[in-house]
Amino acid sequence: MSWAQTVRDRARTTLATAASRTAPPPFTAGPEFRDATTPVVVMNQPTSAADVLPRGVRTAGAWAWRFILFVVAAYLVLRIVALLHIVLIPVAVAMLLAALFQPLSAKLMRNGMKKSLAAGLVEVAALLVVFGGLGLIVRTFISQVDKLSTQVGDGIDEVQRWLANSPLHITDQQLSQYIDKARESFTASQGGITSGALSTATTVGEVVTGFFLVLFTLFFFLRDGGQIWAFLCRLLPREARVPTARAGHYSWHTLVSYVRATVLVAFVDAVGIGIGLFAFRVPLALPLAALVFLGAFIPVVGAAISGVVAVLIALVANGPVTALCILAVVIAVQQLEGHVLQPLIMGRAVALHPLAVILAIAAGVVVAGIVGGLVAVPLLAVLNTAIRYLVHHPDGEPTPDREPPGTEPTDDDEAKAEDQAEDADRHLDPTSPPPGETSVATA
Repeated sequence: MSWAQTVRDRARTTLATAASRTAPPPFTAGPEFRDATTPVVVMNQPTSAADVLPRGVRTAGAWAWRFILFVVAAYLVLRIVALLHIVLIPVAVAMLLAALFQPLSAKLMRNGMKKSLAAGLVEVAALLVVFGGLGLIVRTFISQVDKLSTQVGDGIDEVQRWLANSPLHITDQQLSQYIDKARESFTASQGGITSGALSTATTVGEVVTGFFLVLFTLFFFLRDGGQIWAFLCRLLPREARVPTARAGHYSWHTLVSYVRATVLVAFVDAVGIGIGLFAFRVPLALPLAALVFLGAFIPVVGAAISGVVAVLIALVANGPVTALCILAVVIAVQQLEGHVLQPLIMGRAVALHPLAVILAIAAGVVVAGIVGGLVAVPLLAVLNTAIRYLVHHPDGEPTPDREPPGTEPTDDDEAKAEDQAEDADRHLDPTSPPPGETSVATA
């Protein structure tokens, strides 16, 4: 029995030893072998279609669908503007007029006058000036229309003789054929002219409605402009209220500066061309000068187009020599505006590249006609100031300088020179805060 028990114990020991060989031996790493890093877990994910595309293609696709959304949003905005143009156009005109007259209204309020009285007084004074000027222009036109008709007949005869003697050698018979063709075209389009007269009657009704809407809107812009803007800002999320309010404040100052500079440039253009018209005794000199003044509100192209009208009137009324002299006057005034007035006056009001101005005017004319060309540049100036402010001051803090951010020159050298001058001023008096008109902290 002892032998059998011994064999049995040995077999059990052998089996236990064999079973223990399948498990790893116990091991406790010492301090020198311990790894303090966190183990990395690698997960195998299935490959998607986006991982197969190059990174440039994925970036272009992301930009593409965002651009499509932007285009769709812009299209919807333009459609809404087209549907509500009867309301939006008077509001835009009233805003431009408010930018022109608001400093005067604010000065009256600071001197103790009530808001309603100050706004009403400024608006009535503006109406008297506008209607007084229109009355003078209409009276001048009526008094000179008979003389103009006689001069136009003589001028056409002189132009006809000039064309016959010119290198073109247009004979009286050829000119008569052209006149007959024009008369036939006019007779054939009488139906369109009649329908156009009916649409003109509708347009007159819209103009009258828009005129009264401009009056009411202008009054409340002058009276409660700050409160209206504060109310609109309170509709935004809390984080966006202060940045939006201050961006709008700087944009408003840019708009005020732009309108003032435009009025001054238009006045200089009208005076310069008007003096030339009076000097050469061109009929309707005063109405033509007023037309130049109104046309100058469309930058770059407005005054040039109205100047061409003045040249044509001088051609048919006084002959080619006077027309050439008036053309020289118009070119001289345009050069004065482009090289002196625009950089000196307009450049301090708003800094926009000339290409941006031309493209904005073209887009405005295509979208909304003459009114679009009128409001395109002010709208671009306002957006320029607001976007540049929000990009550099997203939290709504005041700018450290004393000007709206949209007045910095587009030329790099000029902008660098102005920055150096501003830094020198701040070093002279670093504790001086920006003036109150560049902040909305009190609102």
